[in-house]
Amino acid sequence: MDEDIAHVARVMVPSLSAFRGEPVLQPAYWRRRLQRIQSEFRLTETQASQIQHLLGDLDSFEAERYLPE
Repeated sequence: MDEDIAHVARVMVPSLSAFRGEPVLQPAYWRRRLQRIQSEFRLTETQASQIQHLLGDLDSFEAERYLPE
């Protein structure tokens, strides 16, 4: 599980703005992937904390990207 979480941590942010500033993979994809890990696997406290941090990164990305004008 550590490897899967590390992979998401490594590629999630770059994939959110990799194609002309547009997401290659949408935030919803990453959110579903992280939530699946949370629900399907027994995580250590460290792993659960890493997942929460990544979900927070997604929240921040969406808040910045989708601010009302």
